Amino acid sequence: MTSPTTEQKGQPTISDAVDRRWLKFYDAAVPPHLDYPRIPLYQLLDDAAAQRPDQVCARFFGRPFTYRQMKEATDRLAAGLRGLGVRPGDRVGVLLPNCPQFITAYYGILKAGAVVLPLNPLYTDYELTHHFSDSGAETVVTIPLFLPKVALLRGKTGLKRVIVTRLADALPFPLNLAQGVQEMRLTRAAKVPDLIPLKTLTGAKLPADYRPEPVDPDSLAVLIYSGGTTGVGKGIMLSHAACVANVKQIIAWGQLKDDDKLMAVLPLFHGFGMSVTMNGTIGAGGEMILLPRFKARDVVKAIQKFKPTFFLGVPTMFVAFSNLPDIAKYDLSSLRGIFVGAAPLTRAIKESFEAKTGARMIEGYGLTEAVTAIMANPFHGQHKLGSIGLPFPDVDMKIVGLDDGHDLPPGELGEIVLRSPTLMTGYYKKPDETAQTISNGWLLTGDIGYMDEEGYFYITDRKKELIIVGGFNVFPREIDELIYQHPKVKEGICVGLPDPYKGEKIKVYLTLKDGETATPDEFIAYFRERLTAYKAPSEVEFRDELPKSMIGKILRRQLREEELAKGKRA
Repeated sequence: MTSPTTEQKGQPTISDAVDRRWLKFYDAAVPPHLDYPRIPLYQLLDDAAAQRPDQVCARFFGRPFTYRQMKEATDRLAAGLRGLGVRPGDRVGVLLPNCPQFITAYYGILKAGAVVLPLNPLYTDYELTHHFSDSGAETVVTIPLFLPKVALLRGKTGLKRVIVTRLADALPFPLNLAQGVQEMRLTRAAKVPDLIPLKTLTGAKLPADYRPEPVDPDSLAVLIYSGGTTGVGKGIMLSHAACVANVKQIIAWGQLKDDDKLMAVLPLFHGFGMSVTMNGTIGAGGEMILLPRFKARDVVKAIQKFKPTFFLGVPTMFVAFSNLPDIAKYDLSSLRGIFVGAAPLTRAIKESFEAKTGARMIEGYGLTEAVTAIMANPFHGQHKLGSIGLPFPDVDMKIVGLDDGHDLPPGELGEIVLRSPTLMTGYYKKPDETAQTISNGWLLTGDIGYMDEEGYFYITDRKKELIIVGGFNVFPREIDELIYQHPKVKEGICVGLPDPYKGEKIKVYLTLKDGETATPDEFIAYFRERLTAYKAPSEVEFRDELPKSMIGKILRRQLREEELAKGKRA
């Protein structure tokens, strides 16, 4: 497949001109261009296993899994999937937390010539039904905890095969004992017929004529649905070639080596965790330290014990770390780099965690339509606070006018557009939406920002999240930054809501640090002292917690939908 260039009627044409002034600020070890091998994505694992078979690929609660073990398990799973009737091009769902079986399922599906359908365990029944029906997936790999969700899909979708694995099978003794008993009970309670144990497939003898399915690098490798935990997402089609290219970019930018260890707490079903943490680590021949869920204290304990060199996270994780009263007692000095993405990083969060660890927090940017990360601040070079950094090798970016798509000079605000060897091949079964997003080979990100004189990029907001108060544009990022500067705030976010007079008004949702008290009027006064009148929030609501996605992003859209629902009931 090739990236679509069909243009919607009225869609501006983006020019081919690019000003790559950012290249002079690359780290010395990062070349402006890379070579991208034309290989299947699964070849990354096989190559690593051939070069370092006894090196640890993944570690789960201390139990190591070598590259040899991972390769053998994925080969056997691929053969087993073929035996079950899975054919090249079939979609296979992966409904798993971070665990060694996720890696096995992901690469085993690819070796069978099938397409990975990563699924968020927080998806509602409605969303899962949509994803299975829309993708046509007939097979899923999951754990006993999620079997009730899977049971509801039988009869509502084309799901035929349920492959189940127990987390206990990957845990060291004695952790596996209690977990095994619990998972046995969950399996019995779910009453899902004809379950296929994953360990039966991965434990079977490999057929003598087995070979991984040969695939065209331009063919579909991953079908990943966009969106948070509300609404129905679009299927984003990612090719083998695009995923491999992103791995090469990540390794080059982070200067990853085979002795690096990455803490894998970001979910692997998410583009950031999938491409940077999992595929990037395997491409470099490094080690993943897998944690199935984020709990701040468990993470800092794991960092102290297993000594990762890199950590990938989102800003809310570092807020949680900063609120651990005894974080200073943990040794986090093994960390050399901390890559931050998926949401804006505030000054307060960056300065606080860098002071605690001594590691560099490297803010970057990516989106699933380009696999994931496609730019960041340099690992060793100049960091600019608030900047999402410089484009990776072979990534072109620029700022264009919001209405007509014409190129804008440094310092001017417009939409960020990019082109890259990592671009999606389109939205699944949505040619019109694909044409609205890709113009003349350029991906229109929907993010508003600017480029400075040195080629560093900045995001001011999402085009779709722009709040218009009385005809004036308000960028939520500016208010969110101010929220985190208040000493009583633990977490917070602003939301634009309908207003009969101004068009929209601004409401802020806050959680306070332990032991703190405050009133809405106190915060409204705080904002009015620091913002132009039309930007100042008019409402403040305190909550015990804010709704978040699986990777920890505060869900602005969900808060807005809650308020709109209240209005309808009233």
